[in-house]
Amino acid sequence: MPAVHVPLPHRAPRHRPPVGRAVAVLVLVALAALIPLLGPSAALRGTGEAQAPGTGVITFLRTVLFAALCVQTGEVFAGRLARRVPGAPPDGLPRAWGPYAAWAGCVAALGLAAIVANGNLVPQELADLDIGRLYDTRDGRLALVEVNAFIAAALCARTRRPGTAALPLAAIVAAEALRAHPPVEDSPLVGSGLTLVHLTCGALWVGGLLAVLRLLRRWRVTHPEAGVAVLGLYARVAAVLFAAITVTGTFSTLRRMPPSTVADQLTETAYGRALLAKVLLVAVVAVLAVLARHRLRRSGDRASAYAPARGEVIALGVVVALSALLTAVPVPIRW
Repeated sequence: MPAVHVPLPHRAPRHRPPVGRAVAVLVLVALAALIPLLGPSAALRGTGEAQAPGTGVITFLRTVLFAALCVQTGEVFAGRLARRVPGAPPDGLPRAWGPYAAWAGCVAALGLAAIVANGNLVPQELADLDIGRLYDTRDGRLALVEVNAFIAAALCARTRRPGTAALPLAAIVAAEALRAHPPVEDSPLVGSGLTLVHLTCGALWVGGLLAVLRLLRRWRVTHPEAGVAVLGLYARVAAVLFAAITVTGTFSTLRRMPPSTVADQLTETAYGRALLAKVLLVAVVAVLAVLARHRLRRSGDRASAYAPARGEVIALGVVVALSALLTAVPVPIRW
């Protein structure tokens, strides 16, 4: 009896991402992880500025705080965008990261509050903490606001209306804006206003992109057109957010460094070096955003915008770490 040849089922070749792209992603992730550890000393090297004790710890905690703020803000933002898309599944949102991010932010805020309670030094033991300082000082009260706001945001994220977390998240942004500009500064309310807009737009930009990409990944099989539509809505809003970030960032820089000294301080101070690194990376992010927007406009393969957008969100993660570093290094002296 002749043997019967049974053809094996054809397997489609597995798509593997280019090696160069994978290496770039790993480099960016490693860079974001190393900034809190090595960033302060690297930025201060050769400037003649003294590194305050615990700068690395403060940078790490504020990186976690900023990242947590971005994640939960982005989920609230992306949820509202998704509801504006016809045909989007009402219960098809990805699993929320907001509650976990809020608790991570709460832990980071507690760590920063402990530093304030020890006179802006990293405590070595519980006896170092002076809880009364949290209630008696401006920085202490702002730290308590952030801790409680993160707790409220975590609880809101577990309700049937997670969008209500926008209120405590706004309180965190306001507290950060006030903390960044103490009353002894010239025109502190102007500086706080600029930081308020800058931080709000930054959280919406970074967190919104992350949430939209997670949504696009979830809908890529069942509702691909709806996912691309949400990404398109985000891209239009992101253009406005980027403009606001650029304007407020420029004015904030000029308040810290007068125009005649910017060129020198960008290379000779730790703050300037961190700021320069952030600006250069944001420029790379802007190029990726333009590329993603260009691909969205093409009718052939609009889903191809996912690749540059994914690179954009990874680079923005490094920007978040650099932003945290800017809050820990010495503020440049106005010449």
